Amino acid sequence: MNKTETIKAAPVKKYKKVASLDKKKARAGWLFVLPFLLGFVIIYLPIVFDSIRYSFNKIIILPGGGYMLEFVGWENYQEALFVDPSFVRTLTSGIQQLLLDIPAIVIFALFMAVLLNQDMFGRAAFRAIFFVPVILSTGLIAAIDEGNIMLDYMEDTSSSIETGSNQNTVAEIISVTDIGWLFNSMAVGTELVEYVTSMINNIYNVINRSGVQMLIFLAGLQSISPAIYESCSIDGASAWETFWKITIPMVSPMILVNAIYTVIDSLTMSTNSVMSYISNVYNQAGGNVVSTAMSWVYFLLVLIIIAAVAGLLSAFVFYQRRD
Repeated sequence: MNKTETIKAAPVKKYKKVASLDKKKARAGWLFVLPFLLGFVIIYLPIVFDSIRYSFNKIIILPGGGYMLEFVGWENYQEALFVDPSFVRTLTSGIQQLLLDIPAIVIFALFMAVLLNQDMFGRAAFRAIFFVPVILSTGLIAAIDEGNIMLDYMEDTSSSIETGSNQNTVAEIISVTDIGWLFNSMAVGTELVEYVTSMINNIYNVINRSGVQMLIFLAGLQSISPAIYESCSIDGASAWETFWKITIPMVSPMILVNAIYTVIDSLTMSTNSVMSYISNVYNQAGGNVVSTAMSWVYFLLVLIIIAAVAGLLSAFVFYQRRD
């Protein structure tokens, strides 16, 4: 008797789709920034929209309490830019000071990072010491220092403690005459002499604002392979040539990052002259909507400066290919 045997096909195994390592890292990144995104959408974004709305309106206080908004168009912006002469003057002086501070802070941070990257005794302690001013300039300690008279004279080179004159014998380390004598044999203009003098006399502020940039430069310097420096040494390159041909190109991405960070830090710090002026206008009667318009003008100007700095430095940035 023939029996028909039914051959059953083997069950197909269903393989579970496993996410790649890049996708897992992407998901972890989104989870990491999720609290910030939620806070930005729920808390910060409505405030931004209200700020834009107030800048195009005038607030009218109602007799029974409360207020109403009256649309005035670009009137607040016209008052900020064309009616109030102090705002444009303060804005211009703040931008000029920024253009002077960026190279001084970035160059000083790079110089100190190169020194602290050398193999020497107590290197970790020196790194901590140079980062201490960053800690002291934030939070409660910064609020205490606002009432420190000696600190004000250390940061200000425009007056003297004893006489109140325009010559600060406490904070002024060198004078234009000293720098002029030093550069006497060089063909440099008086503007460069005055710039170097002001930066040296303002060394306390430069050190105070270079801690984060210094750490970023240190991270970039330590990521450079020692084999590259060994190859340069074997080829007979001097330390000066190695610095300009190897170190500077390899840390050029950090130069871009630090320049942008310095711009943002300088333009948003509480002691900034423009921020202080906008705060003073806000505290005046009826100045809340005008100060809001000033803030948005300042914000757009900050974005333009950041884009200009990024576009200018990006042309000189070297990115190492890792094939």
